[in-house]
Amino acid sequence: MNKQDTLKLLQKIQSGGISPEDALSKLLTQPFEDLGYAKLDHHRELRQGVAEVIYGAGKTPEQISGIAQAMLEKGQSLILITRLPAESAKEVSQKVALKYHETAKIGIVGEMPQPNGIGKIVVATGGTSDMPVAEEAALTAEALGNKVIRLYDVGVAGLHRLLSRLDIVMDAQVVIAIAGMEGALASVLGGLVDCPVIGVPTSVGYGASFNGLSALLSMLNSCASGVSVVNIDNGFGAGYLASMINHKR
Repeated sequence: MNKQDTLKLLQKIQSGGISPEDALSKLLTQPFEDLGYAKLDHHRELRQGVAEVIYGAGKTPEQISGIAQAMLEKGQSLILITRLPAESAKEVSQKVALKYHETAKIGIVGEMPQPNGIGKIVVATGGTSDMPVAEEAALTAEALGNKVIRLYDVGVAGLHRLLSRLDIVMDAQVVIAIAGMEGALASVLGGLVDCPVIGVPTSVGYGASFNGLSALLSMLNSCASGVSVVNIDNGFGAGYLASMINHKR
């Protein structure tokens, strides 16, 4: 149940279309649905403004399909499935209308919304190898109603590539900086823009990068103000947080 549905229910109480007791019963049966293998949080959109997202890794195609179908039955218009393996996506798409984005490993059920955020979210990567995480962030933000601008392969190994697009990053409401190796891109962007920068360290890099730990520590130790950091390879978390910032008025 989303905020609009709850408001309609309250209006029915006010108009006498439903008794307070029946309305209470309806609300009590809505918070979650027990499927046995999952308990769906149908009130998440009411509490947080965004409906529950399915984390696909570790779930069977049957479980993912069952969760998605239950969400659709409750009226959820868009379902986001993250970390969805391609093999599972093929099976899930036989049961629900799924659009699969292979690079991001994201499945989307339903139509993407029109952007309704304050401004634009810029997703920038240090290199092409960071694109899977970047696409997870970008598609998450777009699914949550944001205009996203992608700037890929603009890392510090060739800083002129980023400097040639300063007009774009300076116009952003939020910047997501995604980089592996030493993770310097977040600090560089943090020192250029007047908006929040969300650093996303990736597991891209040679041995001493320690699967993203080096980039994580570099971003956490950034000397630029206004830089926050999510976990290694957590494009979804960055896209979600950027959307929250871009919708705060």
